[in-house]
Amino acid sequence: MQKRDSIPKLALIYAIVILFTAIAVYPVLQVVSISLRPRATLLSDSLAIIPEGATFENYIALFRDQPFLLWVRNSLLITVAVMVIGVALASTAGYAFSRFRFPGRKAGLLSLLVTQMFPATMLLLPLFIMMAKLQLINTFIGLIVIYSSTALPFCIWQMKGYYDTIPFSLEEAARIDGLGRFGSFYRVILPLAAPALVITALFSFMSAWTEYIVAAQVLYYENMFTLPIGLKTFQSNMSTEWGLYAASALIVSIPAMALFLFLSKWLVSGLTLGSVKG
Repeated sequence: MQKRDSIPKLALIYAIVILFTAIAVYPVLQVVSISLRPRATLLSDSLAIIPEGATFENYIALFRDQPFLLWVRNSLLITVAVMVIGVALASTAGYAFSRFRFPGRKAGLLSLLVTQMFPATMLLLPLFIMMAKLQLINTFIGLIVIYSSTALPFCIWQMKGYYDTIPFSLEEAARIDGLGRFGSFYRVILPLAAPALVITALFSFMSAWTEYIVAAQVLYYENMFTLPIGLKTFQSNMSTEWGLYAASALIVSIPAMALFLFLSKWLVSGLTLGSVKG
C-alpha cells in the first residue's frame, strides 16, 4: 500500500518540479530566440525557439561593430578587484570580530548589520559627493571603492558566522606546535573556511558584475563603460537593438553561470554553516 500511495505523490512532485523548471527556463529560451532573429526584431507570432531564418549576425555584429570586448575587459578588471578586496578584508575583519573582544565590537557588528537595511541607490548621493571630493569620479578606483564598501557588510557577517563554527582549540593546537597568530590563521583557519570564502567571492562578483545604477553615475567616458552601461547603449529614444541586447545578455550571463557551477560544491555548506551562529 505504501508503494502504491507513493507513486501518485512522486508523480505530483515531479510534475511540480517540471512546471517550475519550465517557468524558469522559458524566459531564457525566449532570449535565445530573440538573439537569433534579425536585428531589432522583438515580437513574433511563431512559438518556435529557433526562429525561421535564424542567424548569428547579432553575435557577429556584437564583436565586429561594438566595443564589446572593451566593456568585458573593464567589467572583469573591476569585478576581480572587488572580489580580491572583498575576500581579503572580509576574511580578516570577520576573524577579528569572531575571535577578539575589543571596545566597540558589538557596535561595529550592529553598524554593519544596519547598513544592510539601505539599498545602494539610497546611498548614491552621499557616495557621489564623497567620490567627487576625492576626485574619484570617472575612475575605476572610485567604482571599486563603492562596490567593495557595499558588499563588505554582508561578507564580514558571513565570515564571522563561519569562523564561530570553527573550534578555537584548533588554533591553540597550532600555537603549541609553534605557529604564530598569523600562521595559525593562514594555515589552519583559512583552509577550513574555504566554503565561506567562496560565498564571499561569489557575492562580491555578483555585486559588481551586473550593477548598473551606480556605474552609470560614476563613469562618463565610453571607453570606461562596464558591460551593464554598454548594453544600455543599444537602447535609444526611437528604437532598440533587441537582437544585440539579447545576444549580449546571454554572453554576459556565461561567466556568472560558470562561476556558480564551478563553486557549487562549496555553496551549500558555506551558506548554512555561516548563518547558524552569530
